[in-house]
Amino acid sequence: MQKEMRESGEQAYASVRAADLAILCKAVVWTPTMLSALERGVRGGKWYALIDKVYNEKNLEVSYERVKKNAGAPGVDRMTVEEYGRNLEEELERLQEQLKSKRYEPEPIKRCYIPKPGSATKRPLGIPTVRDRVVQGAVRQVIEPIFEYEFSDCSYGFRPGRGCKDALRRVAQGLADGYVHVVDADIENFFGNLDHELLMERIELRVADGRVLELIKQFLKQGVLEEGEISEPQKGTPQGGVISPLLANIYLDELDKKLEDECLVVRYADDVVLMCKSAEEANKMLQALEAVVSDLRLTLHPTKTKIVSMTQPKERFTFLGYDFVVGRQSKIRRYPSMKSSKKLRQKLKMLTRRNSGKAIAATVKTLNAILKGWYEYFKHSSARGLKPMDGWVRRRLRAILDRNNKKRHSMGYGRAHQRYPNKYFINLGLYTMDAQQAADIQSAMR
Repeated sequence: MQKEMRESGEQAYASVRAADLAILCKAVVWTPTMLSALERGVRGGKWYALIDKVYNEKNLEVSYERVKKNAGAPGVDRMTVEEYGRNLEEELERLQEQLKSKRYEPEPIKRCYIPKPGSATKRPLGIPTVRDRVVQGAVRQVIEPIFEYEFSDCSYGFRPGRGCKDALRRVAQGLADGYVHVVDADIENFFGNLDHELLMERIELRVADGRVLELIKQFLKQGVLEEGEISEPQKGTPQGGVISPLLANIYLDELDKKLEDECLVVRYADDVVLMCKSAEEANKMLQALEAVVSDLRLTLHPTKTKIVSMTQPKERFTFLGYDFVVGRQSKIRRYPSMKSSKKLRQKLKMLTRRNSGKAIAATVKTLNAILKGWYEYFKHSSARGLKPMDGWVRRRLRAILDRNNKKRHSMGYGRAHQRYPNKYFINLGLYTMDAQQAADIQSAMR
């Protein structure tokens, strides 16, 4: 049954794959002839003579434009994206010559740490220089179609024409179809433990150009600058590198292909759920997953990996920021996860300090932009699932208004609600996610 579902999904995806590849390759290096060869297959299954496409002038230009669009902080050389672009023609000519003459050497990566929602630990982030991001993007644009054409339908992360919402829809549909026994998997420190040797073996199955392979090895062995010391990584690929998401998908494609015939697999980068129709099958798939992950020289997190039976009241699992929860009458609902809500509240707290001195209208305008963006991702929550966040925002604003009116100890509760009822904030123009969701639902029913 799972095989039939997978084949059906692949057929549906095949109809848009060519269009997605065309978008991916637009104005870069993949000509119609090359795309045709991709469909037919090349002799030996390997692609040669790719380096000239990497340093192709147009390819480098498009790569820079994508780096510019994504912005990002400067690397160890402190050069910003804008500064690099001021002398773009000269910079790209120099870069092209370095790649042609084999003189290109990447700079060390700047290591920094960002908060990890719901955890005391921080997530390591590697920031290459703008120049190195351009080269990584150029390599990615050349080799991505080769691998993208063979990736499994169950993989959704960092792929053209696919995204988080597609993966979430697949999970929701699987639950509706009775795949209610879920292996909620957590690969321990995936990006930090990815094995260089295994990764290169997988890339070499399709890419035979030695110079392109050498560039990828350089990215993997790129020095890391942290607290004034430079170290060379023995494993892993930095989160923050332009090419890292593609390398992650290449590495985990084996997991997809070994398991997708046995159960419903949904993977977004290193976030994986295996969905089954019975507890026995889920236990079997957990063992199979452990074996595959071990073969990949990785480990599952011992406490975060678990089997969840979505037939039991209050059972839940989290995927891509959503909590899937068994509610009343055994109906499965989804809401913003506790981590997602906590992250938003932390952000909004900085903007709604009672002593900020900012005009309430200006604060509302700033909040609206953030709340609209958050709603766009979480609008598929179950009905009323966004109401608690709306109430929390209004309470923060009531506390500001009370302080402005000399009620210094107000926390926005009790009589503050009477002084500033919900209608007050409607008139003020505050964006209300619960009301927007109700309007969207009503519109869809017409």
